[in-house]
Amino acid sequence: MKKLTERKWFQWITEYWFFFPVTGFLLLAAAVFFGYGERSYIGVHDNMDLFLAQFQMLKNTDSFWKHGVDVPFLGGVSRDSLPSELSLYSVLYMLFPTYTAYVLGILGKILIGMFSFRLLAGELLGERYGKYRPAVYMTGFAYGICWFFPAYGFAFASIPLCVWLLLKIYKGQGKRWYGWYAALFAYPLLSYFSYHGIFILGYLALVVVWMACRTAYAGAKKRREWSAMSGDEQDWKPVSRLTAALFVLAIGFVVCEYRLFSQMLFSDEVTIRSSIVNASLSLPEIFREIGQVFREGIFHADGVHGKVVLPVCVIYFVVNNVWYLRRKEGKAILRDPFNLLMVFILFNCVVYGLYDFEPLRSLVEKLVPPLRGFQFNRTIFFNPFLWYGSLFLILRRLYDAGVWQMWLANGIVCLAVLAVILTPTRYNDLYNTCYNRAYEHFHGQEVDELSYGQFYAVDLFEEIKTDIGYQGEWAAAYGFHPAVLEYNGIATLDGYLGFYSQQYKEDFRKIIAPALERVEATRIYYDDWGARAYLYSGTDLSIVSATKTVYATDDHIYMDGEAFRALGGEYLFSRIRLSNAEEVGLSLLGEYTARDGSMTVYAYKVCE
Repeated sequence: MKKLTERKWFQWITEYWFFFPVTGFLLLAAAVFFGYGERSYIGVHDNMDLFLAQFQMLKNTDSFWKHGVDVPFLGGVSRDSLPSELSLYSVLYMLFPTYTAYVLGILGKILIGMFSFRLLAGELLGERYGKYRPAVYMTGFAYGICWFFPAYGFAFASIPLCVWLLLKIYKGQGKRWYGWYAALFAYPLLSYFSYHGIFILGYLALVVVWMACRTAYAGAKKRREWSAMSGDEQDWKPVSRLTAALFVLAIGFVVCEYRLFSQMLFSDEVTIRSSIVNASLSLPEIFREIGQVFREGIFHADGVHGKVVLPVCVIYFVVNNVWYLRRKEGKAILRDPFNLLMVFILFNCVVYGLYDFEPLRSLVEKLVPPLRGFQFNRTIFFNPFLWYGSLFLILRRLYDAGVWQMWLANGIVCLAVLAVILTPTRYNDLYNTCYNRAYEHFHGQEVDELSYGQFYAVDLFEEIKTDIGYQGEWAAAYGFHPAVLEYNGIATLDGYLGFYSQQYKEDFRKIIAPALERVEATRIYYDDWGARAYLYSGTDLSIVSATKTVYATDDHIYMDGEAFRALGGEYLFSRIRLSNAEEVGLSLLGEYTARDGSMTVYAYKVCE
């Protein structure tokens, strides 16, 4: 009896051991983020300086569901330019405080990635799924914890879910077929059209065309051979089901992102996308870029595959295909799903590189004018899913090879998980928080980086607004991100957005013209891109600081005070005490320092 019980426990642990690392990590992450709270260290780039401030602005102005209104940054931008309210990620920010919503987004992304991967694997494996359960969950977990672009973490993590839904529709399973279409229609609540949706629809359209051609060819072959005609209608059913899925999914994206589509299709406003100048690389540079993104990916879609997944896949690719060649099974190389995934990964890398080949990019923009300025190289965003899908195929084959190979597979996937957890990527907030807090504990002093609470400095700006009698007038930031002001309910002439009026870009340029004239690199940065309409330094490449220390070599501000006033500016908040404030028409109202000394802000007002 005792041996039987021990055997059952061993069998349970063998089959469900993944429960412990997954649960342990989720509990650890929740404990760190909620335990430290706003003392956590959160990624700033394209995160705290962008989306978190936008969500807080929508909350401050009660604009999540409003129409025909402007939000108070960049001189007044249409609400339609900000994230849709018909998004599960946006709903988090409607229901919870901004920091809490952000942490729930991280934990939700992990769960979505893991369970989406499990659903897809279960569909593909069928009754054999139980044998591979640990590999399925651990690979899905590794994919789910990848530190993707936070605002679109749900979109990255849910790619396997979309594939699963399309497979269900393709197979036509169940009498209530409409349920799968309803789920597919709702899928855009998790996704994002510009990052993933447009490419999912494109890939699906190609699959439909390929299947239609293949079915038509097979039907013609039957007729030539005088085969029975009764099977033709049945052969076309999968094609018709996926065609319907294509339209259902497209409608779902239009409904969920109706604000985006209304601007794309019905607005005649010329935006900064018309003046964006993309990189133009030589062919050798393009090949180097292709190799780099194959090895490392890009920071918005950092799957940390280069540490473990890439070496394992490369070794397996060589061994597997040499084995095929030695057995004289050359055709099997072309049919092997693992090889097809590798080709898909390489294809996405090639597209990413060719985007910087100006003749090809110009041709695409000429053939499809709405794609002008659109980054069609975002096919690279699908590579993390493809890398971890490839890893799972290897693990599955190791499981089939024997017991010791199974434990080798478990070791590989555990290393892949550890690589993601322990690599200090741009958005690895858990690592950054733990590292910085451990440094402070053992060294007895804080790091120079600003924590979430220190970055936004809510109490400090409440004090400033009360003291100066702020009533919603237009302002700007110098030496820090305008997002800080936006988060704190201060209307800004400056800001960060990839889609706003070209006319406003030109009007704002008049304010910063003195700085642009002094630093050529900054002029190119603004004129050729312009998404960051900031007050730039006339001496340093950047003085926008997310640290306690402000690194500036000059305490002059190079701006056109008249242009600032003409655009409606009344206040300027600076982390640097300006030595030439009066020359540009500003008077100092006061110096304000946060209670913990992490930030000092100088408040200026336009002279009467």
